[in-house]
Amino acid sequence: MLRMFSTINGQVERVEKPESGSWLCLSEPTDAELASVASETGIDLADLRAPLDDEERSRVDVEDDYTMIIVDIPTVEERGGRDWYETIPLSIIVTETLIVTVCMQDTPVLHPFMEGTIRGFNTFMRSRFILQILYRNATMYLRYLRIIDRESDKLELKLRHSMHNREIMMLMELSKTLVYFTTSLKSNEIVMEKLTTLQRIKQYQDDEDLLDDVITENKQAIEMANIYSGVLANMTDAFASIVSNNMNNVMRIFTIISITLSVPTLIFSMYGMNFQEGMLGMPFTDKPWGFALVVLLSVVLSALVTWFLTRSRNFR
Repeated sequence: MLRMFSTINGQVERVEKPESGSWLCLSEPTDAELASVASETGIDLADLRAPLDDEERSRVDVEDDYTMIIVDIPTVEERGGRDWYETIPLSIIVTETLIVTVCMQDTPVLHPFMEGTIRGFNTFMRSRFILQILYRNATMYLRYLRIIDRESDKLELKLRHSMHNREIMMLMELSKTLVYFTTSLKSNEIVMEKLTTLQRIKQYQDDEDLLDDVITENKQAIEMANIYSGVLANMTDAFASIVSNNMNNVMRIFTIISITLSVPTLIFSMYGMNFQEGMLGMPFTDKPWGFALVVLLSVVLSALVTWFLTRSRNFR
């Protein structure tokens, strides 16, 4: 989808043709739209296609007629009836008269700019527009990180009561998301540091403060992602220890039951083969109450073995 916007009388309005100071927004673009923008702006078609690869790294490329900035932005993907978070590339290409954004999805990062709700946003102030996109991107990371933190708290409560495979897989997904976020945020930080020394793009008076705000927000997002990653890692280790401890308790109970049942099994096995009248060496075989006594003796011995095992240090 190709949409073009321009600031007219202080308002962001959609236009039909690109003009000086316009913003061209490509979301899920077709080959025809990419070819059209490439012919109208002089941007290399390969550079327009670059952010359509979800493995594209964040970077700044300075060409003869334009500058391309690629950053990773957060996005939401629905899997299994739940929302999961990942990162995708967003390209910001600045020419002498235009600014072009390219993304494989219709990202919510850019929606406020289209709606004109960003304070101080003008399409012709290209360097400020770039910083405003980066600032919005950093705030989106912070927003999603807070959501992930709340999800991990809910997951912790569920894991305290039941440890099914579903909860364990959700924990793994959250951990994977935080790894993606941390990697992308660090890559974006490198891009921002390079922007501080880039002379190609015109700087406005308030851009320096805005860039500092962007870097600060991005660093805060990195710190939050690292903290949440550490919390989830500790949670995973804790629940792994709990599962192991529960398994040990189950095996302890089964071992006590097995040893306890082996006592009457041994006694009944011997008497089952040799319990005949007059059999030498087998006590109580000549008594009418001998069988009942053997059963009672087995019960008493089993109780003694159970008592001993439950008191033993090796089974506590």
